[in-house]
Amino acid sequence: MKDETDRILKSQSGKKPKNGTSRRGFLQGVGIGGGVLTTGLFEPAAQADTAGAANVSGPGEVAVTLNINGKARQVKVEPRETLLDTLRNKLDLTAAKRVCDRGTCGACTIIMNGKVVYSCTVLAIDAQGKQIQTLEGLSVNGKPHPVSQAFVNNDAQQCGYCTPGFVMAVKGFLDRHPHPTEEQVRHGLNGNLCRCGTYMGVRKAALEAAALMGGGKRNA
Repeated sequence: MKDETDRILKSQSGKKPKNGTSRRGFLQGVGIGGGVLTTGLFEPAAQADTAGAANVSGPGEVAVTLNINGKARQVKVEPRETLLDTLRNKLDLTAAKRVCDRGTCGACTIIMNGKVVYSCTVLAIDAQGKQIQTLEGLSVNGKPHPVSQAFVNNDAQQCGYCTPGFVMAVKGFLDRHPHPTEEQVRHGLNGNLCRCGTYMGVRKAALEAAALMGGGKRNA
């Protein structure tokens, strides 16, 4: 028993066993400090291949360029930040409203690449290279867009909180359907909610805007 104990103590004393590697030497060789193995099997973190990480953004803010209302806007955003929050909090474009924040009410509606989208469902970093249009970009030389004017003419708003989203939804709808019927308007705008219940005025505004626009696209 004593001989076995002496053998174990000697093996832990730093003396090299017959295979040429001591326990202490092995631990020093693998570099257990920091939890990173540095033997030939694993590269240390500093030497690891970073080719795959070159396309990774974040977790902090990164610089992006967004094309909004015909102008290139440079801004820093976190990869998790939505286009809605970027518009409102960093670019002072506050027409799009944050209400449900889950893509159901339409208050944050914008037009992107010619399509009506909820800006709360789009990451700002993913909107790069796309044409973004908000309510602030509809007027030309201070003159209201026909859709905006039609909303005024038909009292198509009460509290007004959902109105910017509805205006953009109507604009996008009429760009694709310049000669709609009232039933088509009703169906085409069912992605936007009005808590005040001004749906009748909104539909009338959409039909009047279609007539004002002459059935063609304007300020697209």
